[in-house]
Amino acid sequence: MPVGTVGSVKAVHQHELRDDIKAQIILGNTYHIYLRPGLEILRQAGGLHKFIGWERPILTDSGGFQVFSLSGNRKLKEEGAYFRSHIDGSKHLFTPEGVVDIQRIIGADIMMALDECTPGDADYEYAKKSLGLTHRWLKRGWSQYNSTEGLYGYRQTFFPIVQGCVYPDLRRESAKFVTDLNADGNAIGGLAVGEPTEKMYEMIEIVNDILPNDRPRYLMGVGTPANILEAIDRGVDMMDCVMPTRNGRNGMLFTRNGIMNMRNKKWADDFSALDPGGPTYVDEVYSKAYVRHLFIANELLAMQIASIHNLGFYLWLVEEARKHIETGDFPSWKKEMVTRVTQRM
Repeated sequence: MPVGTVGSVKAVHQHELRDDIKAQIILGNTYHIYLRPGLEILRQAGGLHKFIGWERPILTDSGGFQVFSLSGNRKLKEEGAYFRSHIDGSKHLFTPEGVVDIQRIIGADIMMALDECTPGDADYEYAKKSLGLTHRWLKRGWSQYNSTEGLYGYRQTFFPIVQGCVYPDLRRESAKFVTDLNADGNAIGGLAVGEPTEKMYEMIEIVNDILPNDRPRYLMGVGTPANILEAIDRGVDMMDCVMPTRNGRNGMLFTRNGIMNMRNKKWADDFSALDPGGPTYVDEVYSKAYVRHLFIANELLAMQIASIHNLGFYLWLVEEARKHIETGDFPSWKKEMVTRVTQRM
């Protein structure tokens, strides 16, 4: 799912997301949208879909991760998360109930519960205490969700989030707690936040042994193409990450045959396509030499081409994964693809 933090997938038009990349759903972020443009503007606009001109589904993260990343500018208490805006330093409070109400105004098709995103290197006692707070907040948010309705004439759904850091017993406890709510889908949070990659995979396996098979499983904030394939292999259905656009804007392109740094001298006279023989995600097939030239010249078009290319590649990758699951040869295909997409070109 392409990430559109403030109501915009950076450097990519909505029609490109819809027609070229063929994204089925995009993300917004409650924290950022709450601060700017603000809830009154969104209410007047009729919700985020109308405000940004996007008629397909939107998922909004609750803002828990953004509050977590503020570190010195936030304080977590039983009532909720106190924080200062990164824009103007103003003070705010996110409560589990308030975050549901905010996402009602935003109009997201999928709303996320407020949680504490525990650091990947947290000790057991901190992780256990954090998980207790997340579960108490989840009860309150779930109650608020079930006692309110959407504002724009369609049903919104609500995903609880499994936490528990890297501790198997805490992850199992949280997965059971979440499963008992019988929500339409469930999320796995607190991974790819500093823990070893193999530990992340272990936690995914533990959680997905408990989460129901007939509901979407959403792995939050992950990741590289290899991470995505390994997560799918372990039962994950939905993922998001800023990597395709953020890395693309900095000159890193993902292809079927590996990773390219477009600032490297080696591409200066390479007039082949960005991903020869692969799918084309932009209106024309731009050469490696041309895209390198754009990056070296600091042209904005470089960031646009790279972002569209990377998002297109990510969507192609998961579509191919789906095909190979259906045909029954996913394990062998995945093994080959992980080797290919992780090599540096």
